Amino acid sequence: MTSDTVLSTTRPDSPLLVTARELINDVSNLPVPPVILDVRWQLGDALGREHYWSGHIPGAQYLDLPGDLAGQRNVREGRHPLPSPEDFEDAMRRVGIDNDSRVVIYDDLGNTSAARAWWLMRWAGKKDVHLLDGGLKAWIAEGEDLAVGPGNPVSRGNFTFDLDHMQTVGIEEAAHWPERGVLIDARTPERYEGRTEPMDSRAGHIPGAVNLPTMNFIDDRGRFLPSEKLREMFAEVGVSEGDDAVVYCGSGIHACHTLAAMEVAGLDAGRLFPGSWSAWSADRKRPVAIGPDPR
Repeated sequence: MTSDTVLSTTRPDSPLLVTARELINDVSNLPVPPVILDVRWQLGDALGREHYWSGHIPGAQYLDLPGDLAGQRNVREGRHPLPSPEDFEDAMRRVGIDNDSRVVIYDDLGNTSAARAWWLMRWAGKKDVHLLDGGLKAWIAEGEDLAVGPGNPVSRGNFTFDLDHMQTVGIEEAAHWPERGVLIDARTPERYEGRTEPMDSRAGHIPGAVNLPTMNFIDDRGRFLPSEKLREMFAEVGVSEGDDAVVYCGSGIHACHTLAAMEVAGLDAGRLFPGSWSAWSADRKRPVAIGPDPR
């Protein structure tokens, strides 16, 4: 596939994003269509596979976020640690991804879970990976049918893991990051301020972190806001270059969506704190800030 073809199938203001109409055209007209991945997951909803069975984009393969896109939960690394390179490589091969595959990923909640798969693939060295802007709702809005059931089996791919193309930080570096850059908490204001905590052992945020909820980056159709608007939002919290920023959330899932928003905004890639609040709050030696102020 030529670079001209790739550029013609992405949203004009961001090569990361593919529109539903463009994906429809790709599936219909390209000699080798993209691999499409369905990554439906939400906090408190463990029925992603059942949602996939009830209706998905034809040809899409399902990825289970806790099983395929995270390692085993543990106190030190949090609720959704990064998967091992071996396990992630095996999961990508299982859904038919080759080293030269073009991949388009979607969910049904503004790409807030699909972005985890995008980030991991980029972390593993794969560049030709995109998000379906607006997700499943955008496909349906184009009048396209859905497939039901478990999906068709695919040939095993040859995807090869190549480590560390996206940067991460550990808990100690996250603790000191506000002294050298911007530490972003991507959770809702209620969780950031410590007014509620439905998942983790303590409420509040990492001292020095600023709150920029990742749901603010999408419109009411689940599509990313224009790149200029996103740049303004990041600038308001002090991020002018992406590598100034470290992002965390509850367990390292939605933080990937914020990093995707950075890419849509045209900023350099920020860094992920994979353990996020789940790892920080479990360490009783770590201080906690409460309220709307960073400290």
